[in-house]
Parts: sequence; structure tokens; C-alpha cells
Amino acid sequence: MTIKKPNMNNSVTLALFILFGIVSGCKDSRNTEYVTPKLDFETTVENDFSIPEGWEVSLWAESPSLYNPTNMDVDAKGRIWVTEAVNYRDFNNDPEKRLNFEDGDRVMILEDTDGDGISDSSKVFVQDKDLVAPMGIAVVGNKIFVSCAPNLIVYTDEDGDDTPDKKEVFLTGFGGFDHDHSLHSLIVGPDGRYYFNTGNAGPHQVTDKAGWNLRSGSVYTGGTPYNDKNEPAQVSDDGRIWVGGLALRMKKDGTGLEVLGHNFRNSYEVALDSYGNMWQNDNDDQVVTCRVTWIMEGGNAGYFSANGKRTWQADKKPDQEIFSAHWHQDEPGVMPAGDNTGAGSPTGVVVYEGDAFGPEYQGMLLSADAGRNVIFAYQPAKKGAGFDLKRRDLVTSMQESTEGYIWHEIDGDTRKWFRPSDVAVGTDGAIYISDWYDPVVGGHQMMDSIGYGRIYRLTPKGKELKSPEIDLTSTDGQIAALLNPAINVRSIGFNKLEKQGEAAVNEVQKILESDNPYHKARAVWLLSKLGNKGIAAVENILKKEPDPRLRVVAYRALKNDEKSVLKYAAIAANDPAEEVRREVAISLRDVPWEKSNSVIKTLYKGYDGNDPWYLEALGMAIDGKEEMAYQELLANESENPVEWSEKFASLVWRLHPKSAVTALKERAMAKSTDDDSKRRAVDALAFVNDKEAVAAMMELKKEKETQ
Repeated sequence: MTIKKPNMNNSVTLALFILFGIVSGCKDSRNTEYVTPKLDFETTVENDFSIPEGWEVSLWAESPSLYNPTNMDVDAKGRIWVTEAVNYRDFNNDPEKRLNFEDGDRVMILEDTDGDGISDSSKVFVQDKDLVAPMGIAVVGNKIFVSCAPNLIVYTDEDGDDTPDKKEVFLTGFGGFDHDHSLHSLIVGPDGRYYFNTGNAGPHQVTDKAGWNLRSGSVYTGGTPYNDKNEPAQVSDDGRIWVGGLALRMKKDGTGLEVLGHNFRNSYEVALDSYGNMWQNDNDDQVVTCRVTWIMEGGNAGYFSANGKRTWQADKKPDQEIFSAHWHQDEPGVMPAGDNTGAGSPTGVVVYEGDAFGPEYQGMLLSADAGRNVIFAYQPAKKGAGFDLKRRDLVTSMQESTEGYIWHEIDGDTRKWFRPSDVAVGTDGAIYISDWYDPVVGGHQMMDSIGYGRIYRLTPKGKELKSPEIDLTSTDGQIAALLNPAINVRSIGFNKLEKQGEAAVNEVQKILESDNPYHKARAVWLLSKLGNKGIAAVENILKKEPDPRLRVVAYRALKNDEKSVLKYAAIAANDPAEEVRREVAISLRDVPWEKSNSVIKTLYKGYDGNDPWYLEALGMAIDGKEEMAYQELLANESENPVEWSEKFASLVWRLHPKSAVTALKERAMAKSTDDDSKRRAVDALAFVNDKEAVAAMMELKKEKETQ
């Protein structure tokens, strides 16, 4: 019997063919880039406003239909709800010399009943002595949330007659009574939870419905006679120190209160897009450093020192640029500050996701600035693990620059009386702007004695926009509500579809075929709530979806299952997109090193050594695990600290572990170390809370004095 020997060349060829087939079949479908529209418009002047060409602006409502509007929201009928602040700062504004409501401030409902683009109906929903200059409103079905420190109040209209049948103090304990730096509006996120924020007029000592305690404060006092006490370095029930202004989230039942960002001065409002990104503006200490930024979950925005005990003025270094000093941008553990809008009085924010103005305006972040008489617009573009924010003036009453704005300077130019307090999106896709209207804004002052206020409406020129009738009794109607451009209206459809469970999966999956990427994102969030079938669909998106924005949504939705977070982290840790890996890092903050170290090491490999957002996310992942991470990652570096890679050196700056003191001192003293690396080494030493670090700093000081 003759045994035929195999042809080795054929075997190798077959093996290569099989390998090629496997590799081809497993080709990674995940992309890293996507197209962001550019705000490339020319402007025209219409009705005394500069607006984009092809748009039109009209006066939708004015006093006496409403007075002194501070905030707006939209209901499913397309009506505009407004909080008024007529009784504004009685300690600064004599109620005997201006409009005053003895029975308290009001919440108004305005409506265009005949569809002609102008409001013709105005009614009082509630007037309440507990409402003293309320700063925020959210219409969530039949529940009306009004933000008025110290309380977040919910009025429930059980029978739909536009009068409250029940009043409840939903949460209390927020600082800032009768203060601008206080509790602001609530918004329902794309995940169905409630998001809101508060300014730095603390202390904030709030207990959620499950008994969890938030304790936050700083050294800030003043502004009002009621804000005479505050307390920094308080520890909340999560064991963390939260400082200054806060971005917060909770479940619909008022449990699960958590801090999503902190150390703001006075962010007027937090806006969410359908991907779950949080956006805000923040005002400054009259030093031309207002800003608009994306909030990375858990991020420190840098207004005070990390524990709230020191102001930025106390921490400012010699010759440090003001914007960097004001937001502590050169210190480890602080997220990038975003766009410096200069002087101003930033107010309401919203993300426009509708189709009415065309795809180039989808995803546009709008930020009102009452001081500058303008609505700023951005199309946030991917930049590493964060965003690049390029600003345009979308709507303004001024045709010349207002960058030199000084809040207390007043002249006879009535164009400057346009004081946009909020910007909102209607169910019709139009943009609505509330105007406080006053010669001055800031300093808790007003000079308009009659409380005049108005609302403007922006639409595409020649295009008739109508509010749809939303039928919530059918799946189609519920999906229509979910896809509506009015933010809190979406939550009604979300809740109805969520109750259907797996029965709604097929219809919700059809939304993934939409041309509007924000509709797709809403579908991903909802699918994660629709039983095992929906979760499986979201898992598939995390693994295979080409668009990194939807993979971010998938991870954010799936990580809410704390038992499975490491499983999903392992899947996404090698994602080609930095923003997905960033989300993985953020989710590992409270996971012990022995469980998270392999994923963190994978994430570290994906760090380019330059991206500040990614570095900050890594710092969050390693929070409380600094010594262990340092020792293990050090094993892959040179024994000589001067020869460390820039990637590792920047991570050590961010972590500043005690065991790195000697190495940091060597880097700071080495003649071969460049000036920037020396500065970072010294800065890292300054943040090590240890006697050895103090001794090292003294040694460096002596060496410098002998040079």
C-alpha cells in the first residue's frame, strides 16, 4: 500500500487561504470618524435681528401675556410654559417702584391656538408664594417641575384642566434662595432619567427619595443677604467631595441621585443631546472668561480648588493666563474648559435635533448670552476623546462686536435691552427665545420697572411649521412623540414604549434606519430597556455598528447593568474610537483594581500621550487605584525617570502617586529635562499630599536659589 505524502505547498496555500478568509470575515466594521456639519451661513438683518439667511424671526408673544421670563419648556400640545421672576431680588429692587406680585411668582402657559405663528392665548397655571424668582421649568406629561431654591417642586395636573391638583416638594436643601447661582431647570435625558444642575451658591445638602445624601459647598458666599454661609470639603454618601455648581441625575422616582459633574461657578442650565452628551455654559468673575463646554461624566470643571477651599485667584500662578487660571486648567484632575466666550452672562442652552432647518443645523448646540445680546451656535466636532467647539453668532440684536461687554455699563442703545434668558425647541421644530428685556443684566439688578418680557420665534423663511397632534394611544403615535424635536415631549413616547417591553422591539428597531442620526440614538437607548431581545440588539450595536456615536450610546446604555459592566468594558476597551474607550474608562472609576486592571491597561495602550480628555478619563478610571496602577505600568518604562515616555509622564502627572515622589524630583532637577516636563513634574509634586513631597519641593526651591 502506497501512502501519498501531502503536498506541503498546497497545505500552506490552503492554510493561508483559510486564514485570509477568517481575517476577511472578521474585518472590523467599527469606524472612528463621522461627518459633522459646519455652520457655514451668511447673515441678514430682519426685524432688527441678525439671523442666518433663509431664516425669519417674529415676535411670538409679549407682555402682558408674560413678564420677566427666566425659563421655558414645551408640552405635547406645542404650548410654551414659562417661569416668571417678577419678584426678583427684593433686597436690590424695591417692590414699591416696580411690578410686584404679592401672591408669588407665576408659571404661565402660552399657546398659538389658530396656527398663525403668534401666541393668542395666555393663562396662569400656578401662582405660589413659594415661587420666588424660579429659575427653571420642565413639563413631563402631567407633572410640572419648577426649580426654585431651596426646592425642586412638582405640580401635578391630574385631570388636564391646566391647574395643579397636587403640589409636592420633590427635593429640597439646595442653596441659593433668591439667587442666580442656584437650582436650575430639569430635563429628561434620552435614558429616561432626570438631569438638572445648580450653581455654586451653596451649601447644597439634599437627601434623595432613598435617603442618599448629597453634601456640597465651597468658600463662595454673597450675592444676596441669604447666601451668608457655605461650607467646602463636605463628603457625600458616595465618599466623595463635590464642589461648587453641580450637574445631577436621578431616577424618575427621585432615587439614585448622583453627581455627573462639579466645580462650576453658575451653569444656568444643562442640555443633553440624544447621544447622552451633556452641554453647559458657565459665567465668570467678570474677567472675560465665560465658557461653553461639554461635560464629561464625573468631571471637575475647575472653578475652585479640588476641595472648594480656595478660589482661582488664590491659586493663580505668576504670569498664568487668566482663562487657564480661572478654570484651573494647568492642574491635574480638571477637565478642559471648552470655548472661551469672553465677557457675558450665559443663560439657557439647548441642542437642536429637528429637521426643519435642514441637516446642516441638526445637532446644533445653542447657548444664550443675555449680557452679549446673542444666541451662540456650535456644531460640536470630534477632537480626540472630546469635542472642538467653533462658535457662531446665530441670532443677535447687535450688528457690531459685543466682546467688550461690561455688565454695569449702560447707554441709550435699546438694542442692548434684548436679554435672551432661554432658548427652546417647539414640537413644530421652530426655535423659541425668551427675552428678559432690561437695560442691565447681572449683579441681581434690574431697571425695567414694568417687568416687560417677550418670546421670539425662529423658522425657515417661507416654511409653515405646525405642531403635530400626538396620539399616545398607538405605537405609531408613541414613536412620533419619541422622535419629536421638543426634548421633554420625547419622554412621553419613551415611557409608553418602554411599558410595551419586547413587544415594541421590532418597531423601535425600524428607527435605526432613519436618516436622522439623533433618532437612531434614541432608539438605542430605548432598546436597552426592552427586555433581552432589545439588549441583544444593543450589544450587537456595541460590537459592530460603524458609527462611533452609536457605539458610545450603546455602551452608556449597557453599563447601567452594574453586574455586566466588566463584560461590556472588555468588548469596548479596544474600540478604534477614542470616545468609546473614554466611556469605558469613566465606567471603571468605582471598580477595584484587581477586577479592572486588565481593561485599564488596554485603555492605556490606546492613549496617544496628548489628548487631555482621554487622559482625564484614564485618571477617573484609576481613581483610588493610583499606587497599584503606577507600579504596574512603571514596569514597562525606563528605570531612569528622565527617560520616561511622554505618555507615561503625563499619566504620572495626572495620578501624582506618593510612590512617584523621588522620580518626580529627579525629573524636575535633571538638566536634560525640558522646561514643560519640569513644570509638570513640579506641579505633580505639589499635589502629592505627603511630607516627602513637601521635602522634595523644598529641595527644588533651594536648588533654584543657588543657581
